[in-house]
Amino acid sequence: MLEQIDSPYDLRKLDKKDFPLLCEEIRQFLIEKVSKTGGHLASNLGIVELTVALHYVFNSPVDKIIWDVGHQCYVHKMLTGRKDQFDTLRKFNGLSGYTKRAESVHDIFGAGHSSTSISAALGIATARDLKGEKYSVVAMIGDGALTGGMALEALNNAGRSKTDLIVVLNHNEMSISENVGSLSLYLSKLRTDPTYNKLKQEVDNLLNIVPPIGKSLHKYIERIKDSVKQLVVPGMFFEEMGFTYLGPIDGHDVDSLIEVLERAKKTKGPILVHVITKKGKGYKFAEKFPDKFHSAAPFDIQTGKFVNEGQATYSDVFGKTLTEMALKDDKIVAITAAMPEGTGLIHFAKLIPERFFDVGIAEQHATTFAAGMAVQGYKPYFAVYSTFLQRAYDQLIHDVCIQKLPVVFAIDRAGIVGEDGETHQGVFDLSYLRPIPNIAIMSPKDANELVEMVKLSRNLDFPVAIRYPREKAGEFDITRECSIEFGKAELVSEGTEIAIFALGRMVGKVLEAKEILKASDLQPFIVNLRFVKPLDEELILDISNKVKFIVTVEDNVIAGGVGNAILELLNSNGIYKPVLRLGFPDKFIEHGDVESLFKKYNLDAESIANTILQKYKEMR
Repeated sequence: MLEQIDSPYDLRKLDKKDFPLLCEEIRQFLIEKVSKTGGHLASNLGIVELTVALHYVFNSPVDKIIWDVGHQCYVHKMLTGRKDQFDTLRKFNGLSGYTKRAESVHDIFGAGHSSTSISAALGIATARDLKGEKYSVVAMIGDGALTGGMALEALNNAGRSKTDLIVVLNHNEMSISENVGSLSLYLSKLRTDPTYNKLKQEVDNLLNIVPPIGKSLHKYIERIKDSVKQLVVPGMFFEEMGFTYLGPIDGHDVDSLIEVLERAKKTKGPILVHVITKKGKGYKFAEKFPDKFHSAAPFDIQTGKFVNEGQATYSDVFGKTLTEMALKDDKIVAITAAMPEGTGLIHFAKLIPERFFDVGIAEQHATTFAAGMAVQGYKPYFAVYSTFLQRAYDQLIHDVCIQKLPVVFAIDRAGIVGEDGETHQGVFDLSYLRPIPNIAIMSPKDANELVEMVKLSRNLDFPVAIRYPREKAGEFDITRECSIEFGKAELVSEGTEIAIFALGRMVGKVLEAKEILKASDLQPFIVNLRFVKPLDEELILDISNKVKFIVTVEDNVIAGGVGNAILELLNSNGIYKPVLRLGFPDKFIEHGDVESLFKKYNLDAESIANTILQKYKEMR
């Protein structure tokens, strides 16, 4: 049946009794494709029936379906004409793993970060009303994304607005019994039934006509009604915010889903449909380990084993180092915003649970929470992806840096991350952190330096950011000595006419480029900067005075990055020499494997060497 569907219109031509079989076909398709490409498997397996029901009931793209985060949109993409592109999922020049407006008219709003769907949907619905148009607007959001403050702000606004809007809450962290499902379905029918609502309004009007007894009786009935609702209506929180609550509904029963969504479509005002699903449904390994299969690497379907499983990542090294430190120091605390596995803190959580804090998808809160702990003498380490730290920029400035509090931001996934694309590339953190006073910024060239930087940060009494990439740690040797002095760079190799200042993982690429430059009789100075703030001014100025040509290389956008920092330093000290800044251009970097992206933007070793040679020849 899946082969017959190239649009939601084709879905509506099928007999509803065949939908369970269609859903099984979709699951098998997902498992087969994602096992080869990698991607967000568990969340998509859990939302199959719900996606089918949504596209059956609503007429996309006339009706607008807004996906929160976007990582659970694979089934949506399959049903909207993109299933033949799934072999290219998350690959360079291939299908995006998130909703993307440029990719399809059915992707109404692009997303890669959480908690945006209700705000966007309310904006679209409000614009619809201003234009006098008629169509449904549906916001799809998960229970995890609902922990984000922005989602709660949007719920508050939407409930007050009385705009026709449907919010579907996909709740995949609990089970649902048949009895609860049946009762809630009955209550949902009752509360959206036009006859019931008409009768309720007539009774209210009648009671208010008979003063004062009528008003007193009305208040008495309302108190009884509220008491009963608190007992039998699971969604009173949403009801109090102004939403008509429907649910909870079994998210794997297509018939029930279609029935409730049809009712929601006909009901006026803000509606919240609460759907219970099982993450990873249909694939035993994803059901058992939903966190591991949230964003999965390619894997073997029969065994559930990931390709290259077992190789330590920078995240693992950070987590292990911090845990070892915390076992000896009871003032160290670890904080994450719903990413204990992704940031390497899972072992810390198991060994020292009383000092581990997962605050949910709430980076703003996490930052100020860390600041509060720092005020009371603790040493907070907030492990967060570079792209997600952007969401806490005001808190970083106002609550941490102005007060010069010793919070350490362990910035994971810094630089290019690859397959997740524009919304996840961590290429802005140097630029948005560097202008902030009181913060130190450092980046290791390898895992050994990461260990030393984490240790060094313990004794610094001001804000610290340590940025490191999403990749394997390589030949990591914990016994190898690696001495790091605060604010000091490392002179990796002596040279003559050219100086190359590199940061983080780009040091490795520059060392590869050095071998290519040798063939042209060029022997550059190579400096591992280690620190962006403060810069090792003494070493940089000393070497810059000795050379004719200066190069900076960073895994960040050029605008506002470390190259600019060095230019500013040279200018302040009256050194005016040609400076070639290598980094990412003023654009959002698309998805694809990391090496393909480095090559495209001339940041692989060969391109670095060739660009330096060309510019050096032009200069001469």
